[in-house]
Amino acid sequence: MDQARADRAAAEDDCRADHRRAGPTMPRMLVGAQLRRLREARHVTRAQAGYQIRASEAKICRIELGRTRVKPRDVTDLLTFYGVTDDAERDALLSLVAQAAVPGWWHAYADVLPPWFESYIGLEQAATVIRTWEVQFVPGLLQTEEYARAVAGLELGVTPGQVERRVELRMRRQRVLAGPDPVKLWAVVDEAALRRAVGGVATMRAQIEHLIEAARWPNVTIQIMPFRSGGHPAAGGPISILRLPGDVLPDVVYLEQLSGALYPDRPAEIEHYWSVLNSLSLAAGPPRATEAELRRILAELAAEPSGLP
Repeated sequence: MDQARADRAAAEDDCRADHRRAGPTMPRMLVGAQLRRLREARHVTRAQAGYQIRASEAKICRIELGRTRVKPRDVTDLLTFYGVTDDAERDALLSLVAQAAVPGWWHAYADVLPPWFESYIGLEQAATVIRTWEVQFVPGLLQTEEYARAVAGLELGVTPGQVERRVELRMRRQRVLAGPDPVKLWAVVDEAALRRAVGGVATMRAQIEHLIEAARWPNVTIQIMPFRSGGHPAAGGPISILRLPGDVLPDVVYLEQLSGALYPDRPAEIEHYWSVLNSLSLAAGPPRATEAELRRILAELAAEPSGLP
C-alpha cells in the first residue's frame, strides 16, 4: 500500500466512529476531500472533471467541499478518470458514498429547518471542537428550554407549533455536549447577550444559572466580553469555527445571518477568523472569572421583579 492510500485509510479509521453520530455529513465531506486529492494528484481541473460526469465546475466544487450529495455512478466515473483501479480503494470510497446517502436524525425536522442551517447541524454533530463568538443571544448549545422557546418565538410570522418544533430540535442538538466523547465547546459571549432579558427576567435568571453550571463542565469553556473592554475585531456578528475529526478535513467557518449563512472556505479566510476568535479570547475575561461575573449579573437580575419583561 502506497503512502497516499495509507493516509486515506487512516483518515477513514479516524472518522468511522463519528459517522454514527454525524449522519451523512462526515462521509460526504470525506468523499469530497478524497476526490479533490485524487483530482489534484492527476493535475485535472474542476472543469475537466465536471465534463466527465456532465456537471458544472461549480458542482464539482460543491462535491469536493461536501456541500452536496454525489451519485455512486459519478464517483465511479471520476475514480476511473483519475486512474484509480484498485478495487479495495474504489469500494472504500463507494462505501462512504452509501453512508452519505443515509439521512441524519435532523432531517425529521425539515419542516422547521432551512437548508442553510441543516448543513451546519450536520457539521456540529461531527465536530470535535467548536469555537464560537455570540453577540446577541446565549449560544444555542447552552440555551435552556425556556430561553430557546423565547428566542424561537422572536421570528416574525412563526406559529406556536413551529416554535415547539424548533425548541425540540435545539434541545436534541445539545446532546453533543454529553456522552462518552462530547464535543469541546469554547464560547466567548458578549455581556449584552447576558443582560438582554430574552423571555423575561425569570427566564434569564434560569439561563444564567444554567451557564454557571455549564461553565463547570470539563468540555465547556465560557468567557464573557465585558462592556468595559471597549471595541473588538468581531463587531460584525456571530462567528463559529468547527474542527472536524482526523487530519483530512479543514476547519469550517460559519457566519450566520438573518436568513442565511456564509461558509468562507479559503485557507486565508479560515486563518483570519481563527485570529479573530483568538483575539476575542484575549480581550474577554479569563475563564476562571466567568462564574463570578455570571453571579454578579444574576444578583442584579434577582433584584428585578420576575414579572418585568
